[in-house]
Amino acid sequence: MHHNKSFTYYICFFLFIILPISIPARNMPATTGKLDSTTLSQVMSPKCGVPDNDYQKLHTTEHYSFYEGRPAWNHSTPLMLKYALSPNHIIGYIKVSDIRFALEQAFSRWSSVIPVYFTETQDYDHANITIGFYYYGDHGDGSPFDNTVLAYATGPGTGTKIHFNAARTWAVDFSLESLLDKIIYSLSKKGPTDMESVAIHEIGHVLGLGHSSTPEAVMHLGTPPRTKKVDLTLDDINGAQALYGSNPNFNLDSLKPKSPASKSFGLREILTISISLVVKAFFLFCL
Repeated sequence: MHHNKSFTYYICFFLFIILPISIPARNMPATTGKLDSTTLSQVMSPKCGVPDNDYQKLHTTEHYSFYEGRPAWNHSTPLMLKYALSPNHIIGYIKVSDIRFALEQAFSRWSSVIPVYFTETQDYDHANITIGFYYYGDHGDGSPFDNTVLAYATGPGTGTKIHFNAARTWAVDFSLESLLDKIIYSLSKKGPTDMESVAIHEIGHVLGLGHSSTPEAVMHLGTPPRTKKVDLTLDDINGAQALYGSNPNFNLDSLKPKSPASKSFGLREILTISISLVVKAFFLFCL
């Protein structure tokens, strides 16, 4: 009996010491220089299919970039562009009306900062920008999809396209996920990708912007799963306005600085902390 009780003490002590260490720290800078899990997940996360070497980099005080030769839509102010969603190349698990709304929101965010306006048309063959969902293989834009690519867009000009990877899982509202899905996605760091976030990024390419080296910018390469990134940063805006000028109604004061307030815990942290507290309570009971 004494042996069993001593063994129980050892188990309780082990769990008490080890388990809290497994709780992920919040807002801890990565200073080791090692390839930690956060860095690795960013490297392995799906990316935009447009390669960086197609861009003309700016001097070091700016972080946005342009396509080689700095192409832009020929325009008089304001510029009106029509986009059309393919009636054939579509996904069936999201309502078409919800897809259209996500696209409309994405286009309107760019229109709010530059004098370029977008309207949807049903005339797919004569639209300035065509949009569709395509699976692996050649889909007519010179950049076949693989499992690392979220979407691809061509730059300004005739036949401009935005192609989403239909083999990926897309979402327009994460609040519709079941509790079980949220737990699974939080633990696995996988899940659907926000359509509006990717659309905003690809529209930037349509306008002539390349990838930004600013991580907060919507034109930064890559969109992690279950991440909503739809607010244009000053870097995005400066790049777009360098090509097209400013929307006369745009007010720089509308860009509210990000609050430094602490972030809320995710499901993984909540579960880990809860288990840790239970084990600690069990340890105290053992005493």
